Parts: sequence; structure tokens; C-alpha cells
Amino acid sequence: MRPRRLAGMTGIGVDQVGRQADALGDPAILRFENLDTDLRPHPLVIEATQHAVVEDRNNSYLPFVGQTRLREAAAAHVSRLSGVPYSGARHVIICAGGLSGILNVLLATIDTDDEVVLTDPTYVGLSNRVRLAGGIPRLVPFARDRGGWRFDVDALRGAVTPRTRALLLMSPSMPSGGVLERDDWRAAVELAHRHDLWIIYDAAMERILYDGRPYVHPASLPGAAERVITVGAASKELRMIGWRVGWIVAPERIVPDLALVSMGNVVVPVGIAQDAAAAALELGDAEVQAAVAEWERRRNALLAELAGLPAVTPAGGWSLLVDGTPLGLTGEAMSGRLLERAGVAATPMDGWGETHGAQYVRFVFANEPVARIRGAGPRIRAALGV
Repeated sequence: MRPRRLAGMTGIGVDQVGRQADALGDPAILRFENLDTDLRPHPLVIEATQHAVVEDRNNSYLPFVGQTRLREAAAAHVSRLSGVPYSGARHVIICAGGLSGILNVLLATIDTDDEVVLTDPTYVGLSNRVRLAGGIPRLVPFARDRGGWRFDVDALRGAVTPRTRALLLMSPSMPSGGVLERDDWRAAVELAHRHDLWIIYDAAMERILYDGRPYVHPASLPGAAERVITVGAASKELRMIGWRVGWIVAPERIVPDLALVSMGNVVVPVGIAQDAAAAALELGDAEVQAAVAEWERRRNALLAELAGLPAVTPAGGWSLLVDGTPLGLTGEAMSGRLLERAGVAATPMDGWGETHGAQYVRFVFANEPVARIRGAGPRIRAALGV
């Protein structure tokens, strides 16, 4: 009998589109399908990784909770962004990537058939992990507003039931690029207090914000720090996808359970990657903001090429969505036409949402330079019949 926790889980589609694009063997194909970036990590990250490979301390099962330097760097990083004084020894567990950290947090905070609220659309890997932990995802749709996305606070309030245990919120959200503003976080914190909920903050893209938007960490709000568990990752902002490093920064009362689950799940995070992640965090904001400026240029270039199409402007993140509804097309149909007729690989959003799902196709603009994006518009519109 198939385990019940697998019910409702789906693939993410990215691998299928990637294989189709690879099979064509054409370097001219625009690779918008996968959440990668061609921007390299800082040179100090490469240097730290090379040194770490030959150090015996990095070839060890200990420490289970992560190396001291990275725990302190993660604590300092989240403290600076939130204004909350976190300690590496008391508040931080290192994990094998952000999504591994999300699963560990869920395993430590929810029980079988507890409900977890997420946004719609959301990365299917997040909702899958809720199911793996035995929980039930409840999706709160973003609203379409003035060409972009707006978080629907009323829908959030309506989604919370007596079975709700946590709010799992990502800002900027993936795949939409929707951003939670201060009032949105304030409403989430109020709900968390009223209903005794955890706020699990997926901070993988937290500083990737466009158009001068202000940064808000939910733990910075009054009374929020004891409710917020921050899960960060080196993969996106620091461009360290292959290093598989993340961090969980949490109230001290939950850290022993997080450590227990982490050891029972992955045992120990990647030893040879941790000094490099610490070095990247210690560089501060300026290095990340240089990358964000480049991603914003790419977003703007892609939006210009998609003029006349029902694209939804992202406020942050690495990707944007195009709605096939006005075109009479599903996301799957758009994806197929784009690859076959335009040489553009883009992933359909089947399973990524209930209100906002199968009608969308996703373009990841972080992995293609402006020079390659420019000029793609006419063939994209021709492929979609616009």
C-alpha cells in the first residue's frame, strides 16, 4: 500500500523540460526552465571551498548541528536583518540546503494531519515537504493587482482553522515573485499569536527585491521573535546552489527538537561547504546587491520582450509567470509551443497552485544574460499566437 503522505505529491516539471531542451542539443535555446543562475559566487567562496577540501576537520560527522563559524555567521546575518539578538550556539542549526531545513522544521513543529498555510502559487517542493511531514497544505492565493501580485490578508485569515499549526511563508515567493509587505507580516504575526502558530519564514530570496522595495523580516515586528523560525539558504542570494548549505535560526525553546530531527534526518551538513558559506555571509549586503541589480536588469529586459503578453510583474526573486488564460492556452501547451517553435525552455506550473497553477508558465530570468534575452519577444509571441 502506498504511504498516505505521498498522496497529492507531484513532480516539479523542471527536470522534464530540462531534459527536452538538453535533447535538442542547441546552445541557442533560452534556458528559462530551471531555478539556476549563471552569476558565480564571490571569489572568496571558491577559495574557501578549495582550502576546505584538504582540511581533515571537514571530513567528520561532527558537529551534528554545524560548524561554529557558520552558526555564528548565520546568527549575525539574521540578527542584522531582523534586529533580534540571535546566538549561534543557542539559536542556529546548519542544514543541507534550505529545503532540507524546511523539512526539518516541519518535522519538529507539526504532527500528522496538522494544517500548514502556504501562498498560492507556491513552489511545489514546499507543499510536498508539508505532505512528507504528515501535514496538510492549505493554499492562500495571491491577488493579481495592477500588473503584479498582492498578498491577500483576508484570505490568510480565512485559511486558518483549529487544525492549523504553522504559516509557511516565502518572500519573495517562488515562483511568482510576490512580496509580503510590513502590514502583511503584521497580520501573520497577529494570527500566530491568536491561534498559537509558528511562522516558518523561507528566507531563501529575502534580499532579492526590485524597484527599491524595503526589506522586512517578520521577526522584527513587536512580539514576533518567539513565533518566527527563519530558514535561510546559500543557494539563491549567494549563488551557491551546489554547496547545499542552509541555516535554521529559531527561538531557543525549539532548537533541541530541531537538532534532534536534523541529526535523525541528514545527520551532518556538508563539511567542505560550511566555511565557504560563512565567508559569503560575512561579506554583507553589498555583494548580494550587485547580483540583485543584475537580476533586476534581466527581469526588466524579459518584461520588455513579453510586452503584449499576460505576464505578471515580480517584485523580487528569480522568475515571473505568464498567464495562458487570455490566450486560451494551458501552461503545458505554452511550454510545448515555446520550446518547439521559439527555442525557449519554460516550465508549466501544474501542481504549483490551485487558483494560480496549471494556467501559467514560468520564466526564470536569473540564468540568461540581457544580451540573450533581448530580441526573444517576437518569436515568443509568434509561438503563442499573439
